[in-house]
Amino acid sequence: MLLHKPLTVTPCSPNIGAEISDIDLTRPLEADQVQQLHEAMAEHLVLFFRDQHIDFAAHRALAEHFGKLHTHVAGDGTNSKALDDDPTIRKFHFDENSESVSGELWHTDQSVAPIPPMGSILYLHTVPPRGGGDTLFASMYAAYDALSDRMKACLTGLTAVHDGRLAYATTATNNLPISTHPLIARHPVTGKKLIYFTAAVVTKINGLPELESKALIAFLTEHCAHPDFQFRFRWQPHSIAFWDNRCVHHRAIWDYYPHTRSGYRIQISGTQPPIPA
Repeated sequence: MLLHKPLTVTPCSPNIGAEISDIDLTRPLEADQVQQLHEAMAEHLVLFFRDQHIDFAAHRALAEHFGKLHTHVAGDGTNSKALDDDPTIRKFHFDENSESVSGELWHTDQSVAPIPPMGSILYLHTVPPRGGGDTLFASMYAAYDALSDRMKACLTGLTAVHDGRLAYATTATNNLPISTHPLIARHPVTGKKLIYFTAAVVTKINGLPELESKALIAFLTEHCAHPDFQFRFRWQPHSIAFWDNRCVHHRAIWDYYPHTRSGYRIQISGTQPPIPA
């Protein structure tokens, strides 16, 4: 039985994203609200919340409704840093002193890990003026569905090497993982097929000659970034983006220098490696 008014779920695009309203994340959530969030996530892949003045406790509480908290595989770097008293909370702060920002290339978070994080929750309390600092999100369900039947058959069963040294070599403070994952995977909740790929860290596709591997990586890099699969989220102060890392690519837009974009991210641990299709 519903204890609250049903959440308002407003789709952002045909393929990905929904804005959630009629919810206050600063207060403890009831079971029916959590269930509605799970259902919305499964359908829309990324959930957006506006005007949520959350603290660390509320941030953690939202994440823990979806699983255990995840600690970044690469330790601290120049672009984000874990809080001293809680390694699961990372500060994302960029301003006139920043030489680069986190996530400027299309990616899924930490695909170099043997078990990548299930999801990520980014809260920004400070955003640039005049609409800068957007984040692009792309559905890897839509990317898979757009492949020809012959290309789907070609990719199914192939695996790729995801090498952490490519993404974190200049900033990491610990050993960097190298993992092998299927190119075509199946989502553990929805059962839908998707492309699992991160151009910035994939070094080769196993079982193919080098020339074919490089050509296929180049194709997937361009294909997964096609605008038809995307939604552009325009941040406002005290907004939240919560994405399913298993089926979503994202990219941060650094168009706001020298202005400030600041907030915190918590990630949710995965429970298994990507499932081969």
